[in-house]
Amino acid sequence: MIAIEENKDLAPLTTFGVKATARYFSSITSLAGLTELLKHPVYQNNKRLILGGGSNVLFTSDYAGLVIQNELKGIAIKQETDNSIDIEVMAGENWHNLVLYCVQHNWGGIENLSLIPGTVGAAPIQNIGAYGVEVKEVIKSVTGVDLDTGLTKTWLNQECDFGYRDSVFKRKLKEKFFISSITLTLSKKLHRINTSYGAINDVLKQQHITSPTIQQVSEAVIQIRKSKLPDPTVIGNAGSFFKNPTITPSHYQQLQKTYPDIPGYNSVNQEVKVPAGWLIEQCGWKGKRVGNVGVHTQQALVLVNYTNGTGKEIFSLALQIISSVKEKFNIELICEVNIIGSE
Repeated sequence: MIAIEENKDLAPLTTFGVKATARYFSSITSLAGLTELLKHPVYQNNKRLILGGGSNVLFTSDYAGLVIQNELKGIAIKQETDNSIDIEVMAGENWHNLVLYCVQHNWGGIENLSLIPGTVGAAPIQNIGAYGVEVKEVIKSVTGVDLDTGLTKTWLNQECDFGYRDSVFKRKLKEKFFISSITLTLSKKLHRINTSYGAINDVLKQQHITSPTIQQVSEAVIQIRKSKLPDPTVIGNAGSFFKNPTITPSHYQQLQKTYPDIPGYNSVNQEVKVPAGWLIEQCGWKGKRVGNVGVHTQQALVLVNYTNGTGKEIFSLALQIISSVKEKFNIELICEVNIIGSE
């Protein structure tokens, strides 16, 4: 029988660790449990929120509905050839543990996504990416349950409408589709080693590695992330709080006149992607502390909860940063973290 808890403390279930409670809470460990929950009055009579690893969410108040945590586990080989392998991974698995598992088996494609916090189910929602790679490049399909009908549906890659930190699951299907598993197509040999991101090359050069394995790329990424990003078990954070914005070439050229060192990278639709961390740092926020919260000293993209900070304090800081970047550069930062309020 499905268990439903009341007034559940959510702080241990999120990497920000802010105080918040859920009026109702249920952990899903099987699809049969989900089917049972969909028929329960608590589910039918309350708003709902699906929670994975809690690494990309900020609660600014208590949640007056039902929080459903995805705890589905398991990894299975679906098919393989001499060159590639398809694996189905249940949504409640830890993402970084999956990366390590694949690297250990010499399955290539997600090594650049090492040490990204959260669960497998969140990966397609956010289309997680790092160091020149996005998860959409290896996702074959996403399977889950339509929460309106209770029916299982599989979305092929091209149906997921992936974008930069975006997908159909984040927009049209938000809170309407419970992801149960994803299927990845990974390489078994002739791996496409991606070291285009400068910091990876720097680390490999320091180690005198000229033809890196996927294991060595993964280790380099882990080293870089640990040097730049705070450990959420030590200090509350959700990794990058903002997306890197894109602007028109003319806007970028205009900014170059005042800021000749402004970095920019070619993006989709002929736009220029500007690092949000650089913009925030130029506005003087890097390392700044405001009460119980602040901006990380090593990475301006990361907002941190120092000691007993509230979600409202963190969100207030984010709004101040957005305002100052807008005023200085006429660029609107967008939160990558999902803000959950009392509305």
